[in-house]
Amino acid sequence: MDIWMLPLLALAGVLAGWLNVLAGGGSMVSVLAMLFMGIPGPIANGTFRVAILAQNFTAVTSFRQRGFSDFRLSLSLAAAASVGAVAGAMVGVQLSGLWFNRALGLVMVGVLVLMATDWGRATPQPAKETPGGPKNLVLGHILMVGAGLWGGFIQIGVGFIFMPILARVMGIDLVRVNMHKVFIVMVYTSIALLVFASQGGVLWSAGLALAFGHAIGAWLGVRSAVLKGDKLIRRVFMLMISALVVKLLFFP
Repeated sequence: MDIWMLPLLALAGVLAGWLNVLAGGGSMVSVLAMLFMGIPGPIANGTFRVAILAQNFTAVTSFRQRGFSDFRLSLSLAAAASVGAVAGAMVGVQLSGLWFNRALGLVMVGVLVLMATDWGRATPQPAKETPGGPKNLVLGHILMVGAGLWGGFIQIGVGFIFMPILARVMGIDLVRVNMHKVFIVMVYTSIALLVFASQGGVLWSAGLALAFGHAIGAWLGVRSAVLKGDKLIRRVFMLMISALVVKLLFFP
């Protein structure tokens, strides 16, 4: 790919990393940027995992420096999600360009629905370090397998799945929801990336440029207590995604 594309990908990565740490949906920015630059969908699907890994490693480190870490629970949740992620990644690497475009279009329709409702937003909980009762803990781990399946397959919008599981099902407060989420994604993404890389589905130059931007965005995201101007961002996202859905589904 042309050299001039790399700085643009890095800039897109800053916004994507910031949004991903705070809520979700930021991965759409990275994938859209690659698609508009002519990178095939299946390659883009594997490539942006490099950035996701860098983003979440940065976020985990930043959370820990601020005294937010519970590696025991994070690791058990990540293990459950990784089971699903392996299966999802195996499906993802088998998709042809046309079918990936169609799958991505349908996924984005689902993301639009989530963004237009309250489901994809974590309900703030009172600050507490431990989740709810044993039933909540078990159910949370079971649901993590399904969330990991989605993340390994396409990753986009996975934050809208993780956050309700952690906040609504497990009863974890919003700060620790993000703390656990970035650790879980970091672990299963490293596994999914190996699957995509083994099949030649990673464009490393683009992935590293995005990774640089995602890491900066994640660093900024951890420092942002509240997402400002989210109404405007959501409207722009929804307009941009709607246009791409039409392109992917009807003019592949």
